Amino acid sequence: MYQIALLAALITPPLSGGKAEFTEDFGLERVHIMLPAGGNDYFSLQPGRFLRLEGDDDGEWAVVEIRVLNEIKPIFLHDDDEWLIAFTRVVEEREWKDDELVEVSRNYFARRPGTGDIYYFGEAVDIYEDGEVVGHDGSWIAGCDDAEPGLIMPSVFLLGARYFQEIAPDVAMDRAEHVEMDLQIETPLDDFDDCVKIVETSPLEPGHESIKYYAPGIGLIVDGSIRLTAFHP
Repeated sequence: MYQIALLAALITPPLSGGKAEFTEDFGLERVHIMLPAGGNDYFSLQPGRFLRLEGDDDGEWAVVEIRVLNEIKPIFLHDDDEWLIAFTRVVEEREWKDDELVEVSRNYFARRPGTGDIYYFGEAVDIYEDGEVVGHDGSWIAGCDDAEPGLIMPSVFLLGARYFQEIAPDVAMDRAEHVEMDLQIETPLDDFDDCVKIVETSPLEPGHESIKYYAPGIGLIVDGSIRLTAFHP
């Protein structure tokens, strides 16, 4: 029943017509524990999984490496005398521009038992300049400063679905919209079928869009101008 209710919430338009609102209530108050393993066709929490994406980004050569670590971070949320314990999987993302490290983030994801829905519980961000950490912009964690978990990837890809991936007021409010599916996408590593397209926006950055493509069994293969060049399951 929960899965049906969530899917309906992701695509049901408002009574006034037009596109659906971005869902931010995922019914997690009915869950007492979240798990750091499993996944779905487009997002996996399997330790050791590795992806590298590369490409020209406004005249700079950008490289992003994503690695699922064999590391778990517990996050505890309390709401109306109910506790949610999320045993999150740590996924590290490193980004270089012209061979200079610019950012390292440790992202916290967990799966709801009984589904393949993957939720986002925060991230610790280190911003680099000349090899030194100079800031932590974008860091947030669910349960602190009014931040709540977001949905990073539902188990069923439905066209028109719209939802918040991050819910950290004034810090990170990324949201996703499912816009295309059954696509064939070329990357330097390989060509992939049955891909899906997601457009990401944020009310904190009006007018800005980020386009991402995901391939089944792989995950993220295109992020803006960078494309998959290496993969290890």
